[in-house]
Amino acid sequence: MKIIAASLIIGRGGSSLKNKNILPILGKPLLHWTANAALNCKYIEKFYISSDCKKILEKGNEAGYKSILRPKHLASDTAQSSDAVLHAYENIKLDGHVDIIVVQHANVATINSKMIDDCISILIEKGPSECSAVIPAHECSEYHPLRAQKINEKGILEPYLENTTKVSANRQDLPRAIFFDHSFWVLWASSIENMNKNKSSNSWPCMGNKIFPYITEGCFDIHNYNDIQKTESWLIKNKIKPPNF
Repeated sequence: MKIIAASLIIGRGGSSLKNKNILPILGKPLLHWTANAALNCKYIEKFYISSDCKKILEKGNEAGYKSILRPKHLASDTAQSSDAVLHAYENIKLDGHVDIIVVQHANVATINSKMIDDCISILIEKGPSECSAVIPAHECSEYHPLRAQKINEKGILEPYLENTTKVSANRQDLPRAIFFDHSFWVLWASSIENMNKNKSSNSWPCMGNKIFPYITEGCFDIHNYNDIQKTESWLIKNKIKPPNF
């Protein structure tokens, strides 16, 4: 049976770094690098962009992405990304059936087509009963959650996690700590449809309860100008061809 996959770029207008999603990266708008990775995937055949910002939507249109205007209440500082994904998915369905949604963050360019295709292949191979999503993720033992601290009401540091046994000072002794890249998410459409029924404690219920990691070295979410420099260095090092829109 043919599997239909769609790319969905999400990015809101409000940010501490003004217009970050469309800032030039090696002379091209940031989200064009994001789009280019999906446009060269073997699985993806539908392309959408969700935003409350007309400038972002226009740049998406230049790449061949269809606009989905996001309501203001889903673009605030407190809005949840899963709700924005669900809103976009309801619009995508109007164009016909899709099986897989590849959610891409507009402010991340440190990805390539192979990474996306690999994640889609894993999702298809495992099937929806065994796997609800495949998410790029990386190990970060330097900031292990078992060693995290919080400031109590007296201003004193204490373990962030309560009722834990003594934690080794040697990171090699600790279990692997895995963190999402938040570069892109590969989801079954059914995971999005069922997100409000999802009992997972995961902060992103659109991923479902059976999330498989795709281990990477991490990515660079662009939040400041230093991130732009790191992103450009990554693109050059990995010989990523620039978008040709």
